[in-house]
Amino acid sequence: MRLSFDRTLYAGSAIDQALQAFASVATSVRSETETAFVVELSLRAEAAPASAARRLRRIALELGNHALGLTIERGGPDR
Repeated sequence: MRLSFDRTLYAGSAIDQALQAFASVATSVRSETETAFVVELSLRAEAAPASAARRLRRIALELGNHALGLTIERGGPDR
């Protein structure tokens, strides 16, 4: 699953910290574009295909929430 985090809303360091927090359940590769931090996210443990898709979507949503919370704690996105 590909996630895109808008640079005007998220701190790159917060995304990195969130990825570390979820490393036990998902693998990730982070890259950057001019306007976004991009994450390729995959489940670590395989589950049944239907439940795997739901689980990955839930992890992606929670990861985004965690990264946003960490960004807010830091006082906002990178400048």
